[in-house]
Amino acid sequence: MQPRRNSTLIYGLLLAVWALVVAWQVDEHVRVREAARTDLRNRSQEIANDVSAMIRAARFRGAVVQDRLEPVLNLLVNGRTNALVKSSELISITLLNTNGDPVVSVGDTNLFSRDILAGSELWSEGHVSFVLPVEGASVSEGMTNNSTFVLPSFRDMNNGPRGGERNFQHPEPPPDEPPPSNSFENASTNGAPTNFTGGGIGGPPREGEEPPPDNGGGRHGSPRGRPPWMRWMSEADFKALVATHELHGLVLTLSTQSLRTATRHDLWLRFIIIFFAGISAIGSGLAWRNVSKTSELQIRLVRASEMNSHLKEMNLAAAGLAHETRNPLNIIRGMAQMISKQTGTPPEIREKSSAIVDQTDRVTAQLNEFINYSRPREVRRSKIALNSAVNEVVRTLTHDIEEKKLRVETGGEPIAIEADDQLLRQVLFNLLLNAIQAVDVGGQIQISARRAGATGASLEIRDDGPGVPPGSRQEIFKPYFTTNEKGTGLGLAVVQQIVLAHGWEIECLANEPRGAVFRITHLKPAV
Repeated sequence: MQPRRNSTLIYGLLLAVWALVVAWQVDEHVRVREAARTDLRNRSQEIANDVSAMIRAARFRGAVVQDRLEPVLNLLVNGRTNALVKSSELISITLLNTNGDPVVSVGDTNLFSRDILAGSELWSEGHVSFVLPVEGASVSEGMTNNSTFVLPSFRDMNNGPRGGERNFQHPEPPPDEPPPSNSFENASTNGAPTNFTGGGIGGPPREGEEPPPDNGGGRHGSPRGRPPWMRWMSEADFKALVATHELHGLVLTLSTQSLRTATRHDLWLRFIIIFFAGISAIGSGLAWRNVSKTSELQIRLVRASEMNSHLKEMNLAAAGLAHETRNPLNIIRGMAQMISKQTGTPPEIREKSSAIVDQTDRVTAQLNEFINYSRPREVRRSKIALNSAVNEVVRTLTHDIEEKKLRVETGGEPIAIEADDQLLRQVLFNLLLNAIQAVDVGGQIQISARRAGATGASLEIRDDGPGVPPGSRQEIFKPYFTTNEKGTGLGLAVVQQIVLAHGWEIECLANEPRGAVFRITHLKPAV
């Protein structure tokens, strides 16, 4: 039980080590994936800085013309203006106004969703979107003092009369043609056209109009807080312009191809590490199993050697006992026979003389079995055909088998093993005789051999007798323990001696539904 307990502990330890390796690799994979995401975040910040620099370079008096900004952003999306930005990564750029609506969009504009405004980033299948500030502004913070307006074009700002009467109104469109959609004329909080004729860009107010009051010059609170070209714009028109054209942040959409590639490669690496860790754990378990089996075999050999030494000492005592006991027994037996053969001996005396002879023979047989049990087992191995040896022992006990009308079946695989021929036959004889004595008249006995892997074999002798109680299955191999009234209790003890001398194992099991099974394992097939 102790070796099995140790093996269970070792196997559990190996499994725990492998589980720790798996957990470690999972944690490392999560770390690598998060590092790849962080790299995308850093790239988005670099791109946002480039966009901010472009806007600052193109801004004049707080305004950037959309016609000049879009080509530059297109070049950035295509990856031609910055070696750090690859066209396969940057998919689209969307500039947002104060309300979070797109002002300028380049690239794949279908990927923009207002759901991104609820947070700072939105991960989707194949791409990721980041919300970043432009010129220090943020979509959720409101307007700042560093404001930038994206205007449709310079032509829209120069359509009115020259001089102080310039207006910010498109020419009247044809009756059947709708007004331009990308002009300040349509920038209104309620959807109605907004007329920017209340003062030209940079010009005085029209005749009869009063400029908006000056409240001291705050940000957009008075004409002094506005860019010069908006100073004479009415408050309603200015608020409509701020709501639709003031640049307030941007959304960058980047491809996650690099993230997925790095994650996939790392996942394969972690899988390979886990696989080889599992192979190592299995190999260590098999190695421990072999070492454990070798240790058990060495222990059995040591025990057999100790028992052999003990038996050698007992053999000396048994030899002396036999020498001192056989002669008196033979004299007693001879005198009893002489008395029974004398003429004129009464029948009663002859009967008692015969009883003396029988008891003397019984004691002599027990003495012979004891001497046989105490004899050292010196194994001389040779190649033996196991089925042939079984059949010869069966023929030797044919008289006992026929007397009880038993059915004895032999079979199994034809196996040749390494064993001592004389000792093997004695084992088979004792086991078969024990089965014959155990079964009832007309019973059945089965003897079969089979291979157990490439380096082992086993032999089983089954009977349908009363069987052996579970509490006696270990005791039955001890000397002088027997359940048969006529038995000496040394037959199975001799069998165990021979089995241990060969390095085999024997065990008694239940034969379902009735009977017993004696199984010898660890037989070594002959090469």
